[in-house]
Amino acid sequence: MVTGEILSLLMIGGFFGLLLLGVPVGIDIAISGLVFGYIGFGSTLFGLVPARVYGVVTNYTLMALPLFVFMGVMLEKSRMAEELLDVIGHAMGGLRGGMGLAIVVVGVLMGASSGIVGATVVTTGLLALAPLVRRGYDKGMACGTICASGTLGQIIPPSLVLILLADILGESVGTLFAAAMIPGLTLAVIFCAFILVVGLLRPDSVPPIPKEERSQYSNAQLTAKLFKVVLPPMALVIAVLGSIIAGIAAPTEAASMGAFGSLLLALLTGRLNWTVMREVVRASLTTSAMVYFILICAQPFGLAFRGLGGEGLVEGLFGAIPGGIEGQLVFMMLLLFVLGFFLEWIEITYIALPLFLPIFQSAGVDMVWLGVLVAMNLQTSFLTPPFGWALFFLKGVAPPGVTTGDIYRGVLPFIGLQILGLACLFFFPGLATWLPEAIGW
Repeated sequence: MVTGEILSLLMIGGFFGLLLLGVPVGIDIAISGLVFGYIGFGSTLFGLVPARVYGVVTNYTLMALPLFVFMGVMLEKSRMAEELLDVIGHAMGGLRGGMGLAIVVVGVLMGASSGIVGATVVTTGLLALAPLVRRGYDKGMACGTICASGTLGQIIPPSLVLILLADILGESVGTLFAAAMIPGLTLAVIFCAFILVVGLLRPDSVPPIPKEERSQYSNAQLTAKLFKVVLPPMALVIAVLGSIIAGIAAPTEAASMGAFGSLLLALLTGRLNWTVMREVVRASLTTSAMVYFILICAQPFGLAFRGLGGEGLVEGLFGAIPGGIEGQLVFMMLLLFVLGFFLEWIEITYIALPLFLPIFQSAGVDMVWLGVLVAMNLQTSFLTPPFGWALFFLKGVAPPGVTTGDIYRGVLPFIGLQILGLACLFFFPGLATWLPEAIGW
């Protein structure tokens, strides 16, 4: 007789088998859970699934997700990034690597506005890659900077990853937002420091903007444009995140105000019209529907895996790892990193991560720190070949002279920098825990 543990292993194997055959991940995970759950429990499983699905669609915290998506897409479609990149680029253009620094800063602002990696990479790729190559930037360096800066939205609040992790970990969204703030900005500083070092060691690969091109703005004009272009989106982000972190508004309430604020910002800048509104609503609906579809399809998989005794298998595996809880944590981080080569962050978050969490919860590991570690780890999945989505996004908008090899070569140093940032967070947990404790979360 086939035991539950064997069925749970077969279920995981079936999931990866269907994935390799090209079955969409939502359908794949639902089929694997329902088929092996039925083999193990009969029709009992089907009676439990509706309650779990109802819990997902009525989850008040998850209601913030489509609202934050709307806010980010509205700011992107209203061409905020184009103005930001132009103004900040000219402000920093006199430095070697100045345009690279501007892209990182825009990545931070866009990440804090939308948290959508695809939108940031595509927008900055369209606007910046061809000018960077034309100004003499090394193609790999230009591609790596754009891809890595685009992924900052995965760790800098209001990140969609953090919202979902808060639900899985049982922590408040505000706490995770506060915890991720310093690590996210630290990673951005590491990127900037790397670009400046490259400017010192290989100045020809990151040249400054020519003086005659920078002279189109006087100092007074540039200062005025900085206030006009940078201040409004920054004020919106600070208001939204500040209200959550300060405990003034719940995440869903703050997200609704952020969506309204982005709408108002587009209206006041004269960029709100029927075409923009239609594109924003369609993109927001598509992104939100994809996330919710996978969340719903993951419910039978999770029920079946736990019911078949899969958690016992995971505990036995982790128990055999040397080094105690630290060794087990390093093993999980390595496993999530490797999975990032083949799976998207949402699949890893809702399929792999829940299998390991009970072990660390029972060991008393700080779930807030663990959540930020996982979020930063998942961020690398957008850069790691062969299926890093940021690489595909950039290739889709790259000019003819930029090859896939240039993109892969360019992201490798930034993958190393993200691992460095992850190591800093691992050895210095206070980077994540200090701010939540300081504000009393």
